[in-house]
Amino acid sequence: MVLVDEHGEKDGGIMVDFRGKPVDNSRTGGWLAAGLILGTELSERICVMGISMNMVTYLVGDLHLSSAKSANIVTNFMGTLNLLGLLGGFLADAKLGRYLTVAISASIAALGVTLLTLATTIPSMKPPPCQNSRKQQCIEASGQQLALLYVALYTIAAGGGGIKSNVSGFGSDQFDTSNPKEEKAMIYFFNRFYFCISLGSLFAVTVLVYIQDNVGRGWGYGISAGTMIVAVLILLGGTRLYRFRRPQGSPLTVIWRVLYSAWKKRSLSYPPQPTMLNEYYNATVPHTGKLRCLDKAAISDDSGVANENKGKPALVSTVTQVEEVKMVLMLLPIWSTCILFWTVYSQMNTFTIEQATFMNRKVGSFEIPAGSFSFFLFITILLFTSLNERLLVPVARKITHTVQGITSLQRVGIGLAFSIIIGMVAAALVEKRRREHFVRENDRIAAFWLVPQFFLVGRGSVCIRGAAGVLHP
Repeated sequence: MVLVDEHGEKDGGIMVDFRGKPVDNSRTGGWLAAGLILGTELSERICVMGISMNMVTYLVGDLHLSSAKSANIVTNFMGTLNLLGLLGGFLADAKLGRYLTVAISASIAALGVTLLTLATTIPSMKPPPCQNSRKQQCIEASGQQLALLYVALYTIAAGGGGIKSNVSGFGSDQFDTSNPKEEKAMIYFFNRFYFCISLGSLFAVTVLVYIQDNVGRGWGYGISAGTMIVAVLILLGGTRLYRFRRPQGSPLTVIWRVLYSAWKKRSLSYPPQPTMLNEYYNATVPHTGKLRCLDKAAISDDSGVANENKGKPALVSTVTQVEEVKMVLMLLPIWSTCILFWTVYSQMNTFTIEQATFMNRKVGSFEIPAGSFSFFLFITILLFTSLNERLLVPVARKITHTVQGITSLQRVGIGLAFSIIIGMVAAALVEKRRREHFVRENDRIAAFWLVPQFFLVGRGSVCIRGAAGVLHP
């Protein structure tokens, strides 16, 4: 789906260099420019995962907050980061462009991690130490002590959201799809992009989490801040190498325009034939009878509503725009179903990490940090991302006799079954066993009992990615 203004320029006219002139493909873009951009995403993953996967242990252990309140803080942080991705995407598409949005967002994220480093190292930002918050009353962190922490987290969320929504698109802009060689390179770019996401996440939940727990939070978050600052400098240093796509308008603007126009014209009668709708014969998406009420947005009218909105020609949408908005609305049921999955997924870096702190995490004389058990989640995602295309899909093709093997909706259903049903049943059984041993026998069961639920939710996560295929009719 395009969801941009019909009068937008062709691709060749909107790609420019840093001076605003038409790009010289021999001097700009390509793997060198894309590699610098990948570094920004790698740094963002290190920062965000290093914070979210181990923040609960800091909130409970150092700030003496309850498990429920700590989980709330982390999930609110991650939820805000993802929602602000919409704002970052809107600003990039409508006004700033991807480069400027990524550069500003990365700088904001670097500032946020620096503030977090200060919040976790300044002694006055913490309550008095407490040996065991479960056996004695500990003083909970006050609102003033939490203030800097909140400012830091939501500053990181603002920066991370802008990076998340634009960095992959900015990277793909460095390849010219009209050139077969560069088009093939762009496919490899996305493979490397997801590899960087996984690599950054694995580094965060192993090395950084260990440093946070055993060396100090200040060192752990300080490394994240330094990584982000270096990434910003590298990104800015490559400015002359990048290809820039001029903003063409946001899809959100088009969606709002169609919905607003259809509402304003709700009293108008439908035309006798759909061919009378605006730009029917020039539509790039066939007209359908679904959600017919939105067709009124494409009705041209010289009186009534039109006079009320004189000087606003954009009030009349095209058939293509209306049909694309219909597609978006029809995806909402699938999107809402996936909310259940992300509700489960968010518990993997909150309550499950808290579970691990009350389990036996020792391997010989070495004690694994609680946050590092997320390693099993990410390694499962990496494993099945590879196995899906090389083994599972070919087997499914032989059974279903279809090119896809299994449809996108079937993948979503399988993912929900793995994570919500099987994964949460496994988590409940492990928690029941853990509590019984801890309460009755004062014994801690092995933390490796958590591996099955990480495995199942990770397997479900790979399947849920099939939802992206639903976007292509």
